[in-house]
Amino acid sequence: MGLKGKYTAHIAVAASAVGLGVAVWGAAVLTDTEAAAGSAARPTRSAPAEGAPGPTRVPPVKMPESIAHAAEKGGNAVNITIDDGPDPRWTPQVLDVLKENDVKAVFCMVGPQAAQHPELVRRVVADGHRLCDHTVSHDTTMDKKPVAYQKQQILQGKKMIEDAAGGAKVEYYRAPGGAFTPDSRRIAAAAGMRPLGWNVDTKDFHRPGTAAIVNTVRSELSNGPTILFHDGGGDRRQTVAALRQVLPWLKDQGRSFSFPVRTAP
Repeated sequence: MGLKGKYTAHIAVAASAVGLGVAVWGAAVLTDTEAAAGSAARPTRSAPAEGAPGPTRVPPVKMPESIAHAAEKGGNAVNITIDDGPDPRWTPQVLDVLKENDVKAVFCMVGPQAAQHPELVRRVVADGHRLCDHTVSHDTTMDKKPVAYQKQQILQGKKMIEDAAGGAKVEYYRAPGGAFTPDSRRIAAAAGMRPLGWNVDTKDFHRPGTAAIVNTVRSELSNGPTILFHDGGGDRRQTVAALRQVLPWLKDQGRSFSFPVRTAP
């Protein structure tokens, strides 16, 4: 989104609500595999017999570290991406518009928001959309923070979203405000998430008006296939209205809808 410091107070409240100390740098964070292995919700198993092999842990498939923009389908396909939710007012409306137009999207979620609204995370998954990790506290300056802090933000955010989703995997990582670093991309890729960028920033976060959002998509679509909208962080009625116009227009232009690539390129 590119706004320094926006959304910080909102996230601090949300993080407090779920009891998460986001200010502690260097916190030891379990990977999703390790967390699953240690979950109290798993059935109790007897220890293997002496000499017998123990359970095999399957690590996540490492993704490319480069930032993805291309569409899986290629050609004229576009990728719709929705950031900063889930939000109890606006996410359901965005989901309704997507369903009306038979369009799938990637929802880039903030960890505490997902933890507060697991029913929305599960609806996103049930409707066939994909999940993206947008960190714990949406810190647009995290590219200037220590690697341990970046790791905590990325991996804890991923865990919070996957827990809320009931086990569905987070497939992408989008840095707040595009504040990627080589370390953050490496951490995300090692955890099975493809770093995800965008080509068209609708600037809907600033609420410039529905017509302005629609015109930005039309004028900047030649930049590439991945389009950025928001369902969180404030009043998103202009975004909902713009999606109602943009999605049919894209179809009229001969565009299909895809997900961003996860493997090379």
